[in-house]
Amino acid sequence: MAVASAALTLSACGTEDGGSGDGNPGGREAKYLRVLRDPHPSPADVIEAAGAPYGVARADDGSLLLTYNAGNVEDDEGPAATAWRIVGPDGRTVAEHAEHANAEDVPPAFQGVPGGFVLVPSDESGDGMYALDVHGKRRKVVVSGTPVRTRPGDIALTEMEPTLVYRPATQTVARPSGVPGDAVLVIVDERGTVWSLRQPLTDDPYSVVRQRDGRTLGSTPVPKPYLGDVLTARGGTAALSLIQGERVRGLLVTTDDGEHWRTVRAGGIAWDRLKGGPESLVPQLLTDGRLLVGEEGGRYWLADDRTANTFHELKTPATFTSFAVHGTTLYGIADAPTASYDLVKGEGLWTSRDGGREWRRYEQHGSHG
Repeated sequence: MAVASAALTLSACGTEDGGSGDGNPGGREAKYLRVLRDPHPSPADVIEAAGAPYGVARADDGSLLLTYNAGNVEDDEGPAATAWRIVGPDGRTVAEHAEHANAEDVPPAFQGVPGGFVLVPSDESGDGMYALDVHGKRRKVVVSGTPVRTRPGDIALTEMEPTLVYRPATQTVARPSGVPGDAVLVIVDERGTVWSLRQPLTDDPYSVVRQRDGRTLGSTPVPKPYLGDVLTARGGTAALSLIQGERVRGLLVTTDDGEHWRTVRAGGIAWDRLKGGPESLVPQLLTDGRLLVGEEGGRYWLADDRTANTFHELKTPATFTSFAVHGTTLYGIADAPTASYDLVKGEGLWTSRDGGREWRRYEQHGSHG
């Protein structure tokens, strides 16, 4: 782990220092390959090679953890490099770390939690898990084999079964108890409510089940002829994407904690103009209750208010390959869809604090220490 000593812009555009195949020893391709082959790459070198982060997590004090991955351009095997950087609320680097990796490995991902960040486990065992405080100091995480009854403040780290939940107060990870055995997707909201999507083995429809304090509060069937796919919930609002065939056709939405549900098939969202499959859909909730709907590498719509009756399309400064919401701030990442020596137009991290009306390219202001 090291602390940066100079300012570094996190985003860039163009290919000013040379692109793929230029043969220039100081060109971007040559620098990129040197980073991949370095057994101990520096964070700054990995970040420069990657060009844009692939993930952004935010702690409760506003600190950000940005993750970077420089993959093998020529093949899905071979050397790679990953890095993370913690940036304080003032925009200055606090800590960073880089590692040599393999291209076939899943790059590490982090979840923002009170006081810092926790590594998202790559499997149900939770092996190798740890937490980082906002200063980059590593903290131990205990993985329990005993399921726990969820409570307010618990954070779901994985959504597909088996689900793992992190409890900040004790820095422990465990599976939530009482989840239906046929659940294929489980999320936990900030109040400790467990929302699960059940996929029955019979011809019965999919259903959304709500549980709190070990009690089942209700079960809502997914309207036919649709299947459920992606689920999000916060502050009493929940939304489930509805799939028919290989396309997203709408949403099943509640804004009163599951008491009433309705199907959203219009409201300003051009469902028929979504280009990707169901796996590319990104429904997310802002803390003010507004629902964001869109697809990675495509178009995004934001609800006009918490009722989610009408939506408007966001105008973005670049094509975002991934999107995240923390609080009421929108984070869009523009990057090449696959590993590339070159940078794409507008590459980097973009933020909006006013619901997508104005976007700013994220830049650091220097470093602490």
